[in-house]
Amino acid sequence: MAESDQSEKTEDPTQKKLDEALKRGDVAKSQEVSTWFSLVGAALVVAMFAPSIAGRLGSDMTGILANSWQIPIDSGGVRELFFSSGMMIIAAVGLPFLFLVVLAVAGNLVQHRFVWSGENMKPKLSKVSPLSGAKRIFSKDSLVNFTKGVVKIAAVGALMFAVLWPMRDELDTMVRRDVVMILPETREISLQLLGAIIALMAVVAAADFLWQRHKWYERQKMTIQEIKDEYKQSEGDPMVKGRIRQIRMERARKRMMAAVPSATVVVTNPTHYAVALKYEDGMQAPLCVAKGSDQVALKIREIAKANDVPIVENPPLARTLYAQIEIDQEIPEEHYRAVAEVIGYVMRLKKKKSWRRN
Repeated sequence: MAESDQSEKTEDPTQKKLDEALKRGDVAKSQEVSTWFSLVGAALVVAMFAPSIAGRLGSDMTGILANSWQIPIDSGGVRELFFSSGMMIIAAVGLPFLFLVVLAVAGNLVQHRFVWSGENMKPKLSKVSPLSGAKRIFSKDSLVNFTKGVVKIAAVGALMFAVLWPMRDELDTMVRRDVVMILPETREISLQLLGAIIALMAVVAAADFLWQRHKWYERQKMTIQEIKDEYKQSEGDPMVKGRIRQIRMERARKRMMAAVPSATVVVTNPTHYAVALKYEDGMQAPLCVAKGSDQVALKIREIAKANDVPIVENPPLARTLYAQIEIDQEIPEEHYRAVAEVIGYVMRLKKKKSWRRN
């Protein structure tokens, strides 16, 4: 079932999905990269700190051994000896140990951003389930990791053999040499071994990181339905948004139609456009209170006729006003003259009608 679900995940993950994975602590991580940084740290410690550590511990221990006859053999004396020896060791290896910790943290930070998540510490039945444990042990990932471990051990073993074999004669006679000579030679051999192993593990770490990132990215992929669901959650259901937009348009149209009876004139292109303009004393410029095309234009004309609002056919002006102005917006200055002629014509018609009635 899990394989079939994974096969349906064909879409690239969204940024939201990647952010959620980061919050859960689900990141692309290669243990080989961390191991490589630890090896580099060990090599640097041997190269930079080994002589000083050996010298400091040697002088401290020499002092203890030289004055061993003064150390009490009761419980307090032995406890004091262990405490002082422990503090000597901590003082000697404290800085190199801190250096190794920093490189170990760097081995994780170079692979992903800083993550602080308690998700993996939450109790889960799957972690203690024998069936789930058996599945993890005999899974494809476990087989790949086992094979990778065997190949890595064989490669490192072969590399160590290749480095140490030319030195076999020196190693054979090393046990018979003075301790003062053995330590520098041991350090030199250790650095050669670490250097060769670091070079090999650099290739292994790079390949494993790319593989782990590929696996992680494939695991984050989404189905088409998941993308739709995420879009609905973040942006809202398109059907609901469409309905809300439709309701808003209907309400805006009703308000617009309600403003038509207050218009001064409706300028039309007989069958396609209608623009209702309002002008009163004190206004800086005529105002567009309604506009529409086709069926909406027809409705504006019907309301205008029912409320005795003059309708003037002027196709060029109607098309221009419809394209350039919005509801509750004043007409542009370049159309003042054309609109003024229309409004003036309407005013003259109203005066004629009032004279006839009188």
